[in-house]
Amino acid sequence: MPRRVTVGLAALRAAGLGALALLLWNPTTARRAARDAPPLVLLDASLSMGGHGGRWREARDTTRALARGGGGVIWRFGERVGGFDTLPPSDGTSRLAPALDAAAARGGPLTIVSDGAVTDRADLPADVLQRARIVVLPRPAFFDAFVSAIDGPRRVSSGDTLRFTVSYGVAGMRDARSGMREASGEMRDAGGGRRKATLAVMSEGRRLVSHTVPLPDSGIVSTELTLPASRIPHPGWVAVEVRLEGVGDGESRDDARVFVLQVSPQPSVVLLAAPPDWETRFLARTLEDVARLPVRVFVAAEPGGTPWRDAATLEDRAPSVVAQAVASAQLVIEAGDPPTFSRFSPKGAVLVWPGTRRLDGDWYVQPPGPSPLAAALAGVAWDSLPPATSLAELVPDSLATVALAARLARRGPPRPVVLLSERAGRRHAVVAAGGLYRWAFRGGASAEAYRALVAALADWLLAGGEGRGERFAPLAYEVPNGMPAVWRWTGGGEPRNVVVSLTTERGQHVDTLRFDAGGRAELRAPPGAYRYAAADGAERGMVVVDSYSDEWRPQAVVLASQPGTWQGRVVSVALRERWWLFAVAIGAFAAEWAWRRRQGLP
Repeated sequence: MPRRVTVGLAALRAAGLGALALLLWNPTTARRAARDAPPLVLLDASLSMGGHGGRWREARDTTRALARGGGGVIWRFGERVGGFDTLPPSDGTSRLAPALDAAAARGGPLTIVSDGAVTDRADLPADVLQRARIVVLPRPAFFDAFVSAIDGPRRVSSGDTLRFTVSYGVAGMRDARSGMREASGEMRDAGGGRRKATLAVMSEGRRLVSHTVPLPDSGIVSTELTLPASRIPHPGWVAVEVRLEGVGDGESRDDARVFVLQVSPQPSVVLLAAPPDWETRFLARTLEDVARLPVRVFVAAEPGGTPWRDAATLEDRAPSVVAQAVASAQLVIEAGDPPTFSRFSPKGAVLVWPGTRRLDGDWYVQPPGPSPLAAALAGVAWDSLPPATSLAELVPDSLATVALAARLARRGPPRPVVLLSERAGRRHAVVAAGGLYRWAFRGGASAEAYRALVAALADWLLAGGEGRGERFAPLAYEVPNGMPAVWRWTGGGEPRNVVVSLTTERGQHVDTLRFDAGGRAELRAPPGAYRYAAADGAERGMVVVDSYSDEWRPQAVVLASQPGTWQGRVVSVALRERWWLFAVAIGAFAAEWAWRRRQGLP
């Protein structure tokens, strides 16, 4: 006779079903890892660690002791993250976030040794930073006067007037200013007020001009320095230094900055704007960038072109002065009312951009057909460009080539936008569209399309001149100390490596610009002026790695020392990863089955 179910059988059934339910639910639990990666010590290797009052040796010895005590690893951080070496600090910025991201993925105890003046405090992951041990070795307070920036024309002719906007300032604790000595060249005004200093412009050891300026109580101010370009020692690429003199501060390596400019005997490109508008403003800026030649702009606000004004200074220019500049230019651009330019006789190439007798509407530029510009414009996404706002009527003759055409609202017959022609060895181009500056104003791919069009026109019109055939150009001509010099690919086709020679006062060496998929290449070099030239092309110019760096200046300490809260790496474990729970379920069901068989239960 079958026996009844006992409490033991019910307990076995409940244990099996409970284990099975937990496996189906599969909750996640946290536990500490049995093993972690070796301790990691991050050492701040930015220039501030070796600046005035920097405690580099103490930081290096502290890092070694921390790593040696726990069998750990040392990484240097700053502008980039790298392995440990004994070289002095050399990075031009203090970026901690990339190092913390890499450390979080690695795991293990983390220690940071720094002067506390990191530049990306807002980007640091709070959880990783909270667990890390931080050792801060701050620099003592000191007073510092510095030149922070120089802005001015990049290319000028020998008859121009150079106008530099120089930004300078002071930083540091007020009580540290007592170390400034009156004998160091400081001056006070008659009322005994604000301290003064001297801004001196120098080139190749020659003092070009100097100007006395007041020092602010704190922060950064700007002033303007002017000098004739004829004072520059020689034409070509020149490095001009602006130095702050007469200050007895604690750090002298940020008292000067360098500005690179190109001086030519006469303007190579003259732009006549009558009247000036947004079209000519964007054209002049882009043309100077892509043609790599001095651009002189004259504007005529009144009908008839009188008086003409220099766009850089807004000073009046006699028609004879404008005519002389036009006659000596390699390329003349006539933008505006055509009768205004009838009195001038260009001897070089001419680009006409008429501003009258235009048909308003949305004129969409079509992909180019066969022309000398087709190869340079091959990569433009024409369907994504905003339309031109107007179009002048052009009647091409049999000798002209239509390089670009447009349709009104993408319907109707195409009308010429860009015409190219050549007569008696002189090249001539006409751009009939208005509102193309909106391509540059929009940015992104549209801005690159505008740049490509202006560059293609300039290259064709200059016909083998200095602006032709350039494949790459520096992203910035002046690079702060500890930062890489960056070049961008500007030629057609896919970026490719280029061998360049770099010449300095110390000699000449050859290096390779290795462009990535985005068209960027970097070279790292010590401070100095480098004249570069491509081994197989027309590219040549100058870049300067400055002695200046923001790291030399007193910086706010944004990190504080802390012991850290790291207690081992916490890992998440799903319940199905615990093998014993499967054993409980199987064992409970098997025991119940055996017991029921022995009792004769179904």
